[in-house]
Amino acid sequence: MSLIELTIKGISYSQTQSGAYALVLSEIEGKRTLPIIIGAFEAQSIAIALEKEIRPPRPLTHDLFKTFADRYFINVKQIIIHKLVDGVFFSSLVSEKDGVEEIIDTRTSDAIALAVRFNAPIFTYENILDKAGVYLKIEEEISLEDSDLEGDELVAGGVSETSEESQSHKSLKELYKELNAAVADENYELAAKIRDEISKRS
Repeated sequence: MSLIELTIKGISYSQTQSGAYALVLSEIEGKRTLPIIIGAFEAQSIAIALEKEIRPPRPLTHDLFKTFADRYFINVKQIIIHKLVDGVFFSSLVSEKDGVEEIIDTRTSDAIALAVRFNAPIFTYENILDKAGVYLKIEEEISLEDSDLEGDELVAGGVSETSEESQSHKSLKELYKELNAAVADENYELAAKIRDEISKRS
């Protein structure tokens, strides 16, 4: 069975499931997307890895795994989402050391957090996309059609923010100061929002 490569489309906060996020993957050569419900910690870890400008003052668990693997010359080659049972995705991490390849079972959220850090491709199978995929409609904004996530805000490359105070009235100097403070406090969701406001003005 052939593999289909996926890319990360974004992470949305689910208003229907408290404390849950939806990681949205999309096929590179097609219009289908694969929404996967993940926890807040994993969503934060993936979002931080995607945001090149935000660096946590202390390494997160997935950063520690990357450092450990680099130290012992272990490379993550690819991630495969290989099974879907009762709404739960099962994944494998394909690693390599000294020419020897190993396949390790992993949670899908952890696998993708590591894939971002290792620049490893993410794959799945056609039958999984047939079962759980939805078609992406692209107009002026991104929206998901016929999906359980309808109504959730989708933010490509980051976690959406809905409850923080607007940053639009603040100066760039104030924004940079607040960005540094948010990173120091490990409030990465607020940091991502401030970073977005700075980017809009650049």
